[in-house]
Amino acid sequence: MQLEPRPRPPLGVVFDCDMGNSIDDALALSVLYGLDGKNECRVVSISTSKPSLRSAAMCEVIGRFYAGAVSGAFSAAGRTLPTGMAVKGAHPEDTPMIKAVLDRVGADGKPVYQHGIEKLVDTAEAEALIRNAFTSQYDQNCVVVITGPATNFRKLLELPGIKELITAKVRTLVVMGGKYPSGGPEYNVKLDIAAAKKLFAEWPGEIIASGEELGEQVLFPVEAIDTKFSWAANHPTVDAYRAAEKMPYNAKCWDVTAVLQAVRPKEAYFKLSEPGRIEVMDDGRTKFTVAADGKHRYMILDPEKKAAVVEAMVELASAKPVVRQRRFRPQNEQKKEEKKEEQKKS
Repeated sequence: MQLEPRPRPPLGVVFDCDMGNSIDDALALSVLYGLDGKNECRVVSISTSKPSLRSAAMCEVIGRFYAGAVSGAFSAAGRTLPTGMAVKGAHPEDTPMIKAVLDRVGADGKPVYQHGIEKLVDTAEAEALIRNAFTSQYDQNCVVVITGPATNFRKLLELPGIKELITAKVRTLVVMGGKYPSGGPEYNVKLDIAAAKKLFAEWPGEIIASGEELGEQVLFPVEAIDTKFSWAANHPTVDAYRAAEKMPYNAKCWDVTAVLQAVRPKEAYFKLSEPGRIEVMDDGRTKFTVAADGKHRYMILDPEKKAAVVEAMVELASAKPVVRQRRFRPQNEQKKEEKKEEQKKS
């Protein structure tokens, strides 16, 4: 008996951040899980370039939060992914938003948010995790989003055969970093200039950059924190938002723009520059040069789409977790179908 070909799964997203250094990493991951819940994508890899167990733990907290049902299955580990973590890099220290989430305890004295990261062996080697995520994807059915320094990708690009794997599997890399068409040095690039230089010079496929100038114009409305997230008595992104800066404030959304471009390019939330090449200078500045054969573009705010961008990121970040049906392996699916056929014949 021949089975119908399996439909291609939703887009796989590899997400690499520096969770804890700014609130938009938490907002971006929340938006990504909102898109995952709508079946527009699948989060297939999460890693942090911040060499901090607490940063990795916060990534896992957000992942566990979105893994369960609203009805009480919060902190379910069914969809929780291993978290990759850099062992060396910038800013390993705790930040107020990390402390607000990981150190919060309930009336019973127990942590409000659960995670399983206490020591180094509880995390994954980031470059191996990302490579393995690529390997498991259908060809050209994966995108990469980098919202922190490119530290983990410097080591990734040194792996044997990785560029061929990227070419086969990855559709687009969207990176939050730099200022365009020229400027800087921007924060993420400046934190690891060598990694940024290597990324833009050696990545074999398309790169779309979200520059500092774009995220500064796209703000997450603070009033949404009280209104749109009120369905949850405890929400890690809300706790992080309140602690990240002095309230009230509208958060700049550099990282969220990268997620929206990666997963919803057909929405055309942003304009794109002409093709060209992005070069990272020795001092961390970025320079874009137009080139017909260039594989790089940068994002440009479309004033007519700004309201739609804000609406989308609020809706997605505040979305309730969605229960996932258990996925069976292809062999199990085939056995089930064969058993059904046998039962029909009998």
